[in-house]
Amino acid sequence: MKSCSFKRLRLRGRSVVIAAPYAWLLVFFVLPFLIVLKISVSEMQGVGFTDLITLKDGLLQLSLRLGNYPALLQDDLYLRSYLSSIRYAAMTTALCLLLGYPFAYFMARARSTLQPALLMLVMLPFWTSFLLRVYAWKGLLSDQGWVAGLLGLIGMDPLLLATGLITSPGKYMNTPFSLVLGMVYTYLPFMILPLYAHLSRLDLRLLEAAADLGATPWAGFWRVTVPLSRPGIVAGAMLVFIPCIGEFVIPELLGGPQTLMIGRVLWDEFFSNNDWPMASTVAVAMILLILVPLALFNRAQAQQEAGR
Repeated sequence: MKSCSFKRLRLRGRSVVIAAPYAWLLVFFVLPFLIVLKISVSEMQGVGFTDLITLKDGLLQLSLRLGNYPALLQDDLYLRSYLSSIRYAAMTTALCLLLGYPFAYFMARARSTLQPALLMLVMLPFWTSFLLRVYAWKGLLSDQGWVAGLLGLIGMDPLLLATGLITSPGKYMNTPFSLVLGMVYTYLPFMILPLYAHLSRLDLRLLEAAADLGATPWAGFWRVTVPLSRPGIVAGAMLVFIPCIGEFVIPELLGGPQTLMIGRVLWDEFFSNNDWPMASTVAVAMILLILVPLALFNRAQAQQEAGR
């Protein structure tokens, strides 16, 4: 009798634990998304919106305004802003991985007494306001800023000009360079932390076995360490890439007119043009463009894991 009661309590507790994240997603993602979706197919009526379902002469009528969605494909501004956002987000993700992987690897191989201090250094920027940190880069990259002076001193201008990240020598602010630099600085910890979590759990005996079989340290790194840390790479890439696409503050403060991103377009539609249905349409399209490939990728990953 006690055993049956214990099993019921265990199953109930398990259901509560499983239901908690689903409830969180429902309240803080699905419901807001449905509200935005409703606005995107509504007509503005003063400061409000028309009802989608109305009762007239005993008949229920469904009124949807779908013209905003074809307009996304007809207006070149939205397509350019989407592609530009994806490009800058991909650049930021690649640079964060390039910088974050060696640091995470060093943290995972450091002495156990030193790892908490290194982890604290990674998390230290979060103790300061995000807005203040972004504003600080405005001063550092200005004509009198020491970072701008250092970049000019080491001769980075030809490389930055060749890649199109700056438009003229010594001009670092309000350029693609300042935008990407600000996003890399902001989101680098989100790449390091999941990488460190996976690398710190790596069984070093596998590397010893690879060395015994004749693998060089470099071959062991690429054939053992990198494949086993792939979940951390994917998690870090998603944590960086997804928020970078919709970033608004960094492009507004550090980017210039040529750094068009979808977050700035959304702001203009909401608060400059006061066209909430169109802004909501842009937001819905952006969410679908992010979630659909992500869902397909997760499905492919699950199928690959199941096939092993």
